Amino acid sequence: MTEQPARPRVGVVVLTMGTRPDELRAALEAVLAQTGVDVDVVCVGNGWAPVGLPEGVRPVALPENVGIPAGRNAGVAHVDGDLLLFVDDDARLADADFLTRAAALFADDPGLGVVQPRVTSPGEDAPTRWIPRMRKGDPHRSSPAFSLWEGVLVVRRTAFDAAGGWGDEFFYAHEGIELAWRVWDAGFTVWYRGDLACEHPAIDPARHDYYYRLNARNRVWLARRNLRWPFTWAYVATWTLVQVLRSVRTAAGRHSLRPWLAGWREGWTTDPGVRRAMRWRTVARMTRLGRPPVV
Repeated sequence: MTEQPARPRVGVVVLTMGTRPDELRAALEAVLAQTGVDVDVVCVGNGWAPVGLPEGVRPVALPENVGIPAGRNAGVAHVDGDLLLFVDDDARLADADFLTRAAALFADDPGLGVVQPRVTSPGEDAPTRWIPRMRKGDPHRSSPAFSLWEGVLVVRRTAFDAAGGWGDEFFYAHEGIELAWRVWDAGFTVWYRGDLACEHPAIDPARHDYYYRLNARNRVWLARRNLRWPFTWAYVATWTLVQVLRSVRTAAGRHSLRPWLAGWREGWTTDPGVRRAMRWRTVARMTRLGRPPVV
């Protein structure tokens, strides 16, 4: 009798603050409905104790909101699997064979580290900012990625560990860029796959002061944690210019400059956490693929 190959096992971390119970249940049910794989699922309550979870989902309660990346990291130790799936509570897998198809990609390419799927918004157009490349083009086209939309990601566990996991210090914003950079730097590849789909509502682009402050602080921290001179200054200078040009066009944009500049100063004057300078060969590799770490 021919021995059947083992089914892929995926450790699933669903992060929530408990404020979207209907969306959370939909996210969990879509994970539990996956075919052709075994899933080991935890629901991490960021500042609350998850209750009323579907059978097969274990709760992980964090006594306080530790931020998005630290919340995801907290769930990893509680799941088994060579692959990890991260899902935010307002996102869901679009198809029951999503993980089977994703697992096949990793099996076919031992160097594949991370896959980000195409994001759809049922009933409306998904924002192009969720396509992680500069020239957006057709969202169905797959390509290497050097930044990530973090709402749904599949990660090879060895690549995740080699990258040091999510950057706890960021709390919110840009942790996906660092994960992508560090996975590339560990010798793996990161891909946006337009043939895999997840769902997420199109979010109102209106922002608040807290967002602008952390956005600016974390841009600076990202450079200080990962880049060598002169890329540290080049990256920060590029994004400072981009933000200023965007902001001066409208009254609301000009208002956003005050918290953004406060965050920019905070990024230079506070401890960004552990520094892991990117290898020059990674810089060269990114440059050859059209995304040098300056923008």
